[in-house]
Amino acid sequence: MSKKKFPPRVGFVSLGCPKATVDSEHILTRLRAEGYLISGSYRESDLVVVNTCGFIDSAVEESLDAIGEALAENGKVIVTGCLGAKGEVVRQAHPRVLAVTGPDATDEVMEAVHAHLPKLHDPYDDLVPPQGVRLTPKHYAYVKISEGCNHNCTFCIIPSLRGDLVSRPVGDVMQEAQSLVDAGVKELLVISQDTSAYGVDIKYRTGFWGGRPLRTRLTELARALGELGAWVRLHYVYPYPHVDEVVPLMAEGKILPYLDIPFQHANARLLKLMKRPASSEDVLARIRQWRSICPDITLRSTFIVGFPGETEEEFEELLDFLEQAQLDRVGAFAYSPVEGAAANELPDHVPPEEQNERVARLMQLQEEISTEKLGHKIGREITVLVDEVDGEGAIARSSADAPEIDGLVYIDNGQSLKVGEFVNVRITDSDTHDLWAEVV
Repeated sequence: MSKKKFPPRVGFVSLGCPKATVDSEHILTRLRAEGYLISGSYRESDLVVVNTCGFIDSAVEESLDAIGEALAENGKVIVTGCLGAKGEVVRQAHPRVLAVTGPDATDEVMEAVHAHLPKLHDPYDDLVPPQGVRLTPKHYAYVKISEGCNHNCTFCIIPSLRGDLVSRPVGDVMQEAQSLVDAGVKELLVISQDTSAYGVDIKYRTGFWGGRPLRTRLTELARALGELGAWVRLHYVYPYPHVDEVVPLMAEGKILPYLDIPFQHANARLLKLMKRPASSEDVLARIRQWRSICPDITLRSTFIVGFPGETEEEFEELLDFLEQAQLDRVGAFAYSPVEGAAANELPDHVPPEEQNERVARLMQLQEEISTEKLGHKIGREITVLVDEVDGEGAIARSSADAPEIDGLVYIDNGQSLKVGEFVNVRITDSDTHDLWAEVV
């Protein structure tokens, strides 16, 4: 009898944001469904797929370095992702790559894999779990509800990389979410480039889920996801007026009281230059309204500091906004020119040393705000989701903490807890970003 051939092995490198992570998961799921094995070693792989990021210069450099490392260690590399949308950049740096595709290109990646590494058919090896292959821990998962973006923010090139908004059918989203929950996922993190625009491209078309009609719209989707029995967390929410509709769902406990809204700045002139909506007065009024409806709401945002033309007075206006808004979680980034971004052509670019000084001032202010807000939680009882357990205790997250970007809850007496378990704890201490607690 002839010896059975070993299934082909594919190495995989996934870089970039959670949206890219979902793209990676789709590719990995297809690979496993077709009988390919996933290898954690370059040398044991028959070829390597690198899912890249190309949003800012440092991400481009990291992606090109990852491609170079894979070529040096393995020699056979397929490139996909946002940097892949700039195929000439990849091929100029690494002409030996086998193929280059853009983001959200599972079919194109699989065609390249088939061309350079034909699969072996085995009906037993082709089986994958119904939730697909995931790069996240078993108890939480990202659910991407749309691809692309219809905005033309002057600092961003995402539309040129990922195209215009394309919303997934609401029934498909719900089926994926249900499969994840059935497989033991306890937290669903809803992501896209612009989550609040879900359904705009198809005029909020009515789909079906569970034998009943369901509009392709954020409010209706959030309500339906909230019926599955898992935590539901909304990310990348553009501040449209209809976002106000999801806050009552948070107050009712249908979804987590958490909004991730990238405001980017508070000065009206700079927001106009960025092609972003709203004014700081409008935003502050809405924040007060949200907190009146759902007092426990956690607000996360990001800001660009040192945007071309930003004056000291305009930066101080941003600091004043933060003082008034009292946001729970804040990320700040110095403006970085991205090849192809319209903002590059604006005059009066802020020197890097001044940008960094402003970022430091902003983050110092936010650390003071965060420290005070977390201190008020001492003595409270909250529900947390356990992420890690070892001999020293457990590490968990509250409803205010998204994985990898927000704070943690350290449970000193949590040695007997299990990963993926919900548990009630009492907060005993806090610092700038994290909490300490004990099991109640």
